Amino acid sequence: MTRSRPDHGIRVAVSTVIFSLRRESDDDEARVVLPVVRRTRDPQKGLWALPGGWVDRAENLESTASRTLAETTGLAPSYLEQLYAFGDVGRSPTRVVSIVYWALVREDVSRAAEQHNVAWFNATELPGLAFDHTAIVDYALWRLRNKVGYSRIAHGLLPDRFTLADLREVYEAILGRRLDPANFRRQVENSGTLIPTDDFRTGSHRPARLYRYNQDVELADRGPLPQ
Repeated sequence: MTRSRPDHGIRVAVSTVIFSLRRESDDDEARVVLPVVRRTRDPQKGLWALPGGWVDRAENLESTASRTLAETTGLAPSYLEQLYAFGDVGRSPTRVVSIVYWALVREDVSRAAEQHNVAWFNATELPGLAFDHTAIVDYALWRLRNKVGYSRIAHGLLPDRFTLADLREVYEAILGRRLDPANFRRQVENSGTLIPTDDFRTGSHRPARLYRYNQDVELADRGPLPQ
């Protein structure tokens, strides 16, 4: 068998998909949003693209993701997860393999990181993106919607303490549909993943109990949450 020589013209890049929630007003439904960066050079100058950059020889992949994300958007999530590798031959004018990471940030964190040349769009209403970045976002959304049912991933969009209505709102935004409040409450309370606190959120409505996640329970062992 003849083995072809390695192609040293292949470059490795890292891109990151950051999901957050946004509301236009207090009365609006929350929507899943993400930041994109306007490209300032060719190829595809002027188009929006996911934040990212080239991998340095002395840098590991996650460090590259953290560095390029901070440089382009000002965001510094405490947790990054590797999503997938995208390396189709025709995805760029030169041969580029992109390692894609993703993470979630709370709304207050995302609003505090507003930067020049960065815009936040609804994840399902994106403008035309450079290269294959639209397909990357679609894949990340698919993973998010699947993972929300068997992991604590929704926690990345919530403060440490939250109401069941807050949690349901996250699920509805991710899944793109309404959930029955009574059924949702029953499923989450029976999952054993939440711990009720002694505190309540008060306001114009009936006081709502605040909960926190039970860090000692693995969600996958307790069965899926609402889908």
